[in-house]
Amino acid sequence: MAELELNGLPYHAARHGPENRPLLLLHGFTGSSANWDHLLPMFGERYSVIGVDILGHGRSASPPDPTRYTMPQVAADLIALLDTWQIGQTAVLGYSMGGRLALYLACHFPARFSQLILESSSPGLATEAERAARRQSDEALADWIEANGVEAFVARWEKLPLWASQQQLPDDVRQRLHQQRLQNSPRGLAHSLRGMGTGAQPSLWEKLPGLAQPTLLIVGALDTKFVAINKEMAGLLPNGRLHLIPHAGHTTHLERPSEFATAVMEFLSNGVTE
Repeated sequence: MAELELNGLPYHAARHGPENRPLLLLHGFTGSSANWDHLLPMFGERYSVIGVDILGHGRSASPPDPTRYTMPQVAADLIALLDTWQIGQTAVLGYSMGGRLALYLACHFPARFSQLILESSSPGLATEAERAARRQSDEALADWIEANGVEAFVARWEKLPLWASQQQLPDDVRQRLHQQRLQNSPRGLAHSLRGMGTGAQPSLWEKLPGLAQPTLLIVGALDTKFVAINKEMAGLLPNGRLHLIPHAGHTTHLERPSEFATAVMEFLSNGVTE
C-alpha cells in the first residue's frame, strides 16, 4: 500500500502481484479499492493489480473545491499515478462510475491503455437535455448527502432497485460492503456526484467507433437497463465484445465473482471472450 501525492492531492493506492502485466482497477461510486480484494487471489498470480481509491472515496483526498472532481482532472491524476510507478501501458478494468472513468482514459490517453474492461458501465448520456436533467438530480442528491450525512445516505442508497440482486449475497459480504460505504465522507461523495456524475461527464458515445483497444463489456443479465446500453455500445465498438453473466445484476464482480474473473482473465489472455 502507498500514500501518494498526485497533482497536489493525497491518494491511496496499492499494487499486488508480479511487476509485469499491469491491470488498473477502478471502483464505482461509494466504493473503494477494497471492493476488489476478493478477486486478488484470482488476479494476483498473473497480473500486477493496481488498486486506487478514486478522488472523494476511501482513503484518498476529498478536497473542498467541487471543480477538482471533474473527469479530466481525475483522469490526469491516474496518469500521474502510472507515471509515478513507471507504468507505460496497462490494461484497465472499471466498474460503473469507474467504468466511465476507464472509458474516458482509454479515449483520451489511448497509448497508455492496452485493453479495456467495462463492467456495468456506459459512455454517459448522449444529449445535453439528458445531461442537464441528470445534473439537476445529482446536485439535489449531493445537497442531501451533505445535509444528512453518510450513514443516512448509505441507508437510502442501498434501498435502490439497482441493488435488488445483492440480496442473494451472503450476509457477511453485504455487511462488508455496507461498512466500506460508510468509510466515505459526505463531502467526497457529494462532490464526486457534482464533478463525475453521469450528467457532469462529457458524452463519450461519439468516440466509441474510434476506440481501437480490444474492449470487453461485462453486464449482469438481470441488469436490464445496462444490458440494453451495452448492446448498443458493442455495436459501435470496432473491437468490442459483450459478455452477459447469468443470474447477476449490477455488481457482477460481487454476485458471480468466479464467472467474472474467468471472463476477465480469458479476455486479458486472448483479447476475446466467449
